Amino acid sequence: MQNQRNVILAVVLTGLLLLGWEGAMRWFYPQAAVAPKQAATAPAEPGKPTREGGLLNPADIALEKKDLRAELAAGNRVPIDAPGLKGSINLKGALIDDVSLARHTETVEKGSPLVRLFSPAGTPAQHYAQMGWVGEGIAAPDANTVWTADGAKLTPQTPVTLRWSNTTGQTFSIRYAIDADYMITATQTVANTGATPVVVKPFALVSRTDKTASLDTWQLHSGPIAALDGSVTFDNNYSTVTEAPGQALPLKGATNWIGFTDIYWLSALIPDAGSKAESALRSTAPGLFRADLIFPNVSVAPGKQQSQNVRLFAGAKENTVLEKYEAAGVTNFSLSIDWGWFRWFEKPIFWLLDSLFKLVKNFGVAIILLTLVVRGVMFPIAQRQFASMAAMRALQPKMKALQERYKDDKQKQQQEIMELYKREKVNPLAGCLPIFLQIPVFFALYKVLTLAIEMRHQPFVLWIKDLSAPDPAHILNLFGLLPFDPPGFLAIGVLAILLGITMWAQFKLQPAAMDPAQQQIFAFMPWIMMFVMAPFAAGLLLYWITSNVLTIAQQKYLYSKHPQLKAQTDKDQQDIDRVATREKKATTGQKPKAR
Repeated sequence: MQNQRNVILAVVLTGLLLLGWEGAMRWFYPQAAVAPKQAATAPAEPGKPTREGGLLNPADIALEKKDLRAELAAGNRVPIDAPGLKGSINLKGALIDDVSLARHTETVEKGSPLVRLFSPAGTPAQHYAQMGWVGEGIAAPDANTVWTADGAKLTPQTPVTLRWSNTTGQTFSIRYAIDADYMITATQTVANTGATPVVVKPFALVSRTDKTASLDTWQLHSGPIAALDGSVTFDNNYSTVTEAPGQALPLKGATNWIGFTDIYWLSALIPDAGSKAESALRSTAPGLFRADLIFPNVSVAPGKQQSQNVRLFAGAKENTVLEKYEAAGVTNFSLSIDWGWFRWFEKPIFWLLDSLFKLVKNFGVAIILLTLVVRGVMFPIAQRQFASMAAMRALQPKMKALQERYKDDKQKQQQEIMELYKREKVNPLAGCLPIFLQIPVFFALYKVLTLAIEMRHQPFVLWIKDLSAPDPAHILNLFGLLPFDPPGFLAIGVLAILLGITMWAQFKLQPAAMDPAQQQIFAFMPWIMMFVMAPFAAGLLLYWITSNVLTIAQQKYLYSKHPQLKAQTDKDQQDIDRVATREKKATTGQKPKAR
């Protein structure tokens, strides 16, 4: 009866896990929904942000296309044409408000548009940067000022300078230069040809909406970000800034850089070292946020000019690019990737995986090779594990004798068993060591596949076009041939099934548990994990499947080196099967056959 209750409990818990898993996955890892075909004015509730971010409301998506088309068609812009960035600078306000990422597309489909990072002010997806001044007693340019440009296009080879003059003899200019990646350098200059000194305060800002924000969780930060006094802080998010609407939330410490991050994208302002710039965050309107970089007052004497440099990063958080800027003096810029507490372990895993990818040019193959490296490193530990298992099996008769002798005194029984372990020099936990060692590798790979843009849209073979996304080949809709999407916990793909099969085969090779209830649980476990892991990144499942296959091969090899363990395992399984048969006959009222 006790065993039956255990089995029933295991089945109930399994059911709860399967039913609750879809809701948990939708909450923590929502995917972008396909906009339904409806009128652009149809009301829609705002959805939960997705892993990549972007507009979710169908009305906003339609309005963004319309507004963006109108804004860009109005002209009065300087095109941006660089290897990393495409777009334009708006001469009205000198706003950098049209930026797309040349190396990244929205989807894996052929002809997919480039990822758009910046959109003009007033559009549903507004996100832009502005450099300017606040004047004391003089007219300074503002968001409505129309500038003149000395160049036709901003490229890495052709910087562009914007100029505007007031009526009191001051000329303001912003020289924009761009590199081959995602960095724009702005040199703000005030030339005073008037008769008296003037005082101005340079500033730079990034403004954005949270409608396009990516998912913000306890382990993946999305929102305001800054490096202060050399330390990257993830303390603020959109909700904390909203708590003081219209008021600045000053950040304490010397500002190394400040801006907004999504899981894959970053817009950040970087002052020159030693510029004594102050920074603040603020909510300028419901759903609109701003990161400010404010420089000290500058006094410009007659006939003189003063300049101030600030850099704008607007791009993808590619680790090598961030590390390059970090080496050039941008403090801890690579930590804008939210590696978390275990970056000391995750970054080496990422480095190894990225190095293997550069070698073989396929991330799926790189993941398989990474698994081979991990299993190879742990092979000596696995040998110890099997030796320990063989020793444990040899102790089974003595352990059974102790259990029978002290069956009424569990404490004494446990003490005697521990003494037996000591005398025989057997460590019962040795068999768990390889599993514990794999956990940090698995978690590190999970983090890498989740936040490293290098894995985004990387194909493997056949139908797997994106290793950072779930397996799209669902069994229940015949791999997309039937016109419906299965619910989350039934969206079982080929990789999830292979995971279940390989885990089942792996468990079959392990010594069976003596308790029939435990046997039932282990029998369920592979198929539970098949459901649980199905919504995870295909690359993660590929790692686990490869690890299972290598474990099976390793177990067969080590069984051949320890035949006594295999023989004992087979004998134990026969004993367990006989006990299970007797219990089954007892519960059904059948009498066991005489032997």
